[in-house]
Amino acid sequence: MRKYLLSALFLCTTLVAIQAQVNVKAQDNTGDTDSQALKVKSELINPSDLINDGEIRLKVQGGVAPYTYKWSNQQTPLTSNKASNLTEGIDYTVIITDAAQNTVTKSYRIPAESITENFNGAFTPIVANMGAILFWDPFTAMGVYDPIVYADQKNVSIPGWENGIEDKFILKSWNVAEGSHVAKGDLIAVISSEKMGDMEVKSTTSGKLEHLVEEGQSIFDYTNTQDLIETGAHYFARLKYDEPVILTHPNGDPQSHNIPFIVVWLVVGAAFFTIRMGFINFRGFGHALELAKGKYDDPNAPGSITHFQALSTAVSATVGLGNIAGVAVAISLGGAGATFWMVLAGFLGMSSKFVECTLGVKYRFISKEGKIFGGPMNYLRYGLEKRNLAGLGKFLAGFFAVLGVGASFGGGNMFQANQSFEILSGQFPALVGNGFWFGLIVSVLVGVVIIGGISSIAKVTGKVVPFMAAVYVLGALVVIGINIENIGPAFTAIFDGAFNPTALKGGVIGVLIVGFQRAAFSNEAGVGSAAIAHSAAKTNHPPSEGFVALLEPFIDTVVVCTLTALVLIFTGMHEVEGIGGVQLTSEAFASVISWFPYVLSVAVFLFAFSTMISWSYYGMRAWTYLFGRSNKSEFIYKMLFLVFVVVGASISLGAVLVFSDMMILAMSFPNIIGMYILSGEVREDLREYFKKLKAGELFKKQKITT
Repeated sequence: MRKYLLSALFLCTTLVAIQAQVNVKAQDNTGDTDSQALKVKSELINPSDLINDGEIRLKVQGGVAPYTYKWSNQQTPLTSNKASNLTEGIDYTVIITDAAQNTVTKSYRIPAESITENFNGAFTPIVANMGAILFWDPFTAMGVYDPIVYADQKNVSIPGWENGIEDKFILKSWNVAEGSHVAKGDLIAVISSEKMGDMEVKSTTSGKLEHLVEEGQSIFDYTNTQDLIETGAHYFARLKYDEPVILTHPNGDPQSHNIPFIVVWLVVGAAFFTIRMGFINFRGFGHALELAKGKYDDPNAPGSITHFQALSTAVSATVGLGNIAGVAVAISLGGAGATFWMVLAGFLGMSSKFVECTLGVKYRFISKEGKIFGGPMNYLRYGLEKRNLAGLGKFLAGFFAVLGVGASFGGGNMFQANQSFEILSGQFPALVGNGFWFGLIVSVLVGVVIIGGISSIAKVTGKVVPFMAAVYVLGALVVIGINIENIGPAFTAIFDGAFNPTALKGGVIGVLIVGFQRAAFSNEAGVGSAAIAHSAAKTNHPPSEGFVALLEPFIDTVVVCTLTALVLIFTGMHEVEGIGGVQLTSEAFASVISWFPYVLSVAVFLFAFSTMISWSYYGMRAWTYLFGRSNKSEFIYKMLFLVFVVVGASISLGAVLVFSDMMILAMSFPNIIGMYILSGEVREDLREYFKKLKAGELFKKQKITT
């Protein structure tokens, strides 16, 4: 089986190399041939060796002006004859239409020149194909859900309003009565600004006018904390369209809120395991805390690290950029309401972690030298073998291992090194242009830790994780505490946004999916990676480690992700448009603690560093499953891992990083299939464990009395 899997991996690498060679030679696919009415001249520009900076400029002659340009690149407006920020080495099409409805379709490709451009161009279609599987929408395919985003109304805002503005606005007078139909350009109201005086407001579209504020009342007051938190406090009127309007991207494509298959797969699995295990996420929480504190640590139990060290190692792999940047993206897309669904998904994910980590310990293998080999590779293969499903077990285990190696090099390594360098260089300009040296230093630091194996990794994460979590949580609590008067409006915004969102946010389904997606991507519940770390824990009872593991989604999602969301909402930054990710979170903290962005940058680096060392262990165990459990095999993997640290920090790899990050999500396919099949025996083991716990048969540290 391994031989076939490795052959498939080699074949994929060969195809990528061939595609890269094709990209080098590819030019404009159609040339500049003329249509009957329109003549098109093109200019293909590749200004540097950097990826995604290609440009296509068109000059159209003939026909009847003006022309529209329907680009395949969604971010290029219909009115633009120039498409920028394009990926080198892939095809882009444009449909040009003149005022007389004459059309011509052209296809172009920016030639890839550098090595990074070739790899990025080769992986872009691979990422698209992988995304088509992971983010396929089964409900749309079955015709039970319409993903298109419609707007049935348009909110009318204070002219020139932006988040953070220090001004007071009063509705001076209405020029159009409530319920009247207005046309685009009609004068509808006069607003009085404390700083800018009276301002006339004209309708930007046609529709039925609804008043949200009475004459003489305040619309927005920057000194009123409720106005700062309330979603859409700067809107004073609403125009209801005669017919719902489809929201579109700049190129005219309809916007959509799909229900990704991978999210459905993870969340449905989590809900199933929650019910199957009798809501272990709630009834086992107290015992999980006791185990993490070391109350049941048996020094003579098989294994090499304590419950707490296993928890720290696994948490360090999940708590990271997703908790800081990813949550900001979720709030930007889904609004404050995404927080509610994110927390719910976090609670459900606790059950998935319990099942996979219980199995990880149950099916682990400890060699004569004391090395521990565990995780999904073991329970998929040997657990299913017990069920007379040996063939399926071998395939799923091998498939998981291949994905695990790829994910460790990419999402668990290069992605972390790349993003931490980008963030740190943004705060510390001296780092700009020194990605190679940054990567080299980080690789040395990572190497010092991972050469020592899981015991060394556990010791470092056992110290780094509590420290970095404490710093981040303390900073978040300070921001929330200073803005504590906003607690009422903040939670109102969360619940209103969760159950009464606007069509612009995709309705309840759209906000729910954004929240679930962020939680699933952040805590990795169901992915199986954490089971590798927990399999090294010192315990005689597999369910005990499952209890400890269920704390991870709680820490990662219910605590850290929620705190990030609350910081954004309490400071009113959830209303900011045009920025997202780490920058948005950083500005939210800076609005209260001016110097905190520097601390946040260091915290991000520590998050990324701890993620790398934890994923090095995950990847190594997947590697040794494929290539053998020798010291030589482990050494080769570790050296390759350190090389990829430098590569990740040195250059921009674009689609390569996205592809390798997607492999983490893909690991959930073989893992959850196995978890479904083996869930019955986990439930039985849990029943036996509770029986022993109640009877006092488990090892328990005795209190020392003097």
